[in-house]
Amino acid sequence: MHNQIANGRAAEILLAEDNDNDVELTRQGFKRAKLLVNLHHVGDGEECMAFLRKQGKYADAPTPDLILLDLNMPKMSGEQVLAEMLKDDNLKSLAVVILTTSEQAEEVLKMYKMRCSSYIVKPVDFDQFLKVVRAITEYWFTVVVLPKAASNEKATAHAGS
Repeated sequence: MHNQIANGRAAEILLAEDNDNDVELTRQGFKRAKLLVNLHHVGDGEECMAFLRKQGKYADAPTPDLILLDLNMPKMSGEQVLAEMLKDDNLKSLAVVILTTSEQAEEVLKMYKMRCSSYIVKPVDFDQFLKVVRAITEYWFTVVVLPKAASNEKATAHAGS
């Protein structure tokens, strides 16, 4: 249960979510989990892809250790984001947790077939939502071993500049 992120730098998390209430709930959940986390937020799928590809205002964005992806977003859906990530060798190995309101069996199966790392249905209750965020944090940053490429990329990119 040793994880470099938990014992060193802050975990970089990208939250792709268009609902301001869910964004605030997620922020509170991470704050209460008391783990060193840098939570970055984008409000739609196009912004998510720009962040991941380090385009425009996201040129200096870190590569996220974990992406929390809502399926129902404007401009480009979470499903479209996941499909784009799969086509990109630099993005397809990133951990993606679908965090959405849909619990339709077909949707869940489709996202796993598209290689999402986890699929979580957002609870409507505040306390349950916080428990889910805490569980995500504990699982992904104390139990799971994430690829070193994501954590080392930033240092490598700056060394070459």
